[in-house]
Amino acid sequence: MWFDSWSDIARVLAVGAAAYVTVVVVLRLAGRRALSKLNAFDWVISVALGSTLATILLSSDVSWAEGATALALLAGLQFVVTWTTTRLPDGRSVITAPPTLLLNDGRLLPDALRAQRVTDDEVRQAVRATGSGDLGDIAAVVLESDGSLSVITAAQAGNRSALEGVHRAS
Repeated sequence: MWFDSWSDIARVLAVGAAAYVTVVVVLRLAGRRALSKLNAFDWVISVALGSTLATILLSSDVSWAEGATALALLAGLQFVVTWTTTRLPDGRSVITAPPTLLLNDGRLLPDALRAQRVTDDEVRQAVRATGSGDLGDIAAVVLESDGSLSVITAAQAGNRSALEGVHRAS
């Protein structure tokens, strides 16, 4: 349908403006982490917030109060999860995957690549993105908890203390 009624348009404008303000307030209260790419749970929350906002805007079956409650619930759940991951010893391992070493001293680690479902080409691409053309110049490539690849050159490796806590790091 191209058009139903002016009242539907007015509802979208009124509820949309109120929902937008609510999202801004909820995100402000939730903190910067709500929009970060720290881990899968943060990503899920970001998608859920967007989906909830769309539902508030477009579904006349959902009131603004219900939508605001849903947004606050999502922010509250994220707070509980982040509190758990930062304060309980094993909390982080339940929510996020540990960073994993994929390349060590210029050598790809086939078992780690296979376990993480990462290809040799993806690691090489990450190395090239740093401007390096030789895997031998790379001390480590780490698949981070957020899915990104970190590349540490041999010149930057230092004492390798940044690799503490990285799965399969030796």
